[in-house]
Amino acid sequence: MHIGKSYKLVEFILWTRRNIYVLLIIGIIPTVLYQVFAVKWLALPWSVVALLGTATAFLVGFKNTQTYNRTWEARQIWGAILNSSRAWGTMCRDFLNNSDKSSELVYRHFAWLTALRHQMRESRTWETSNHSYNKEYREFYIIPEKEISLDEELEKYITPEELRYILTTKNRATQLMSSQSKAIRESFDKGEIDSYQFVEMQKAVRDFFDQQGKSERIKNFPYPRQFATINKFFIRLFCILLPFGLLKEFDKLNEGITGIFQGNMIWFVIPFSVLISWVYTSLEQVGESTENPFEGSANDVPISQLSRTIEIDLREMLGETELPLPLQSKNNIIL
Repeated sequence: MHIGKSYKLVEFILWTRRNIYVLLIIGIIPTVLYQVFAVKWLALPWSVVALLGTATAFLVGFKNTQTYNRTWEARQIWGAILNSSRAWGTMCRDFLNNSDKSSELVYRHFAWLTALRHQMRESRTWETSNHSYNKEYREFYIIPEKEISLDEELEKYITPEELRYILTTKNRATQLMSSQSKAIRESFDKGEIDSYQFVEMQKAVRDFFDQQGKSERIKNFPYPRQFATINKFFIRLFCILLPFGLLKEFDKLNEGITGIFQGNMIWFVIPFSVLISWVYTSLEQVGESTENPFEGSANDVPISQLSRTIEIDLREMLGETELPLPLQSKNNIIL
């Protein structure tokens, strides 16, 4: 997540420069053929290109709205996890008179958060984090889940025996939350909590399972490929045809121009076609980077930061004074 005022223009151009290179070539070829080699039949009616551009703009707008909704839903889910975690911390502290048991439940919750965010950062075939422009941009920020392995982090929160078991399971977050439920039942059987407290804590477990399932749904179900594909096809088609549609329009400008620009207005097709096409390709790239809010891109939901905030809050509830430091941004980006 970018927490600065805005991205710098230099950063944005650097991120999209490969598109600019391609658009330059697309603009130069028809212009040179039209002006230098007098291949006049290349020119297309502007109305045809304009209609295609309008249809493409609707598709781009629709996709970007939907991809933003995916990111906003992911942020709401993790906001709910934050709120429920604080409630969990107070229940563990106040329902149980055994401080060791309270710490065990809270620390296992930290382990659940850790396992869940590591699962959210796993790569999927449809994600875009491995595209060249995103790989290159990753040098500007830090992905915590790529810096420390899951087993190294989990060993801070659970016993070696439980850690060995958890690492053998497929969905580690699920099994950690299952262990929470088992531990709550054991406390109830021992009389450490009453039936009302048992029900409330089990409701909290169910709520965490619900939020985990919602996160997994966004992670494992991509933006529909048919919409993503047609969007990309239309943008590429529009960018290819745009300079052909501008040829006659700029050629007509020569009639009212004198001086050094007389007869040379056609060359302005190149910069203007690049500029207009760049707007479309950049919107597509921005929508693409918002599509998968857990993949580790600069625009991800900051689940690592939220998890650290939860850990600090719950440790303070337990009366601890040696607290982990909040995560710091790098180049105004924090995950």
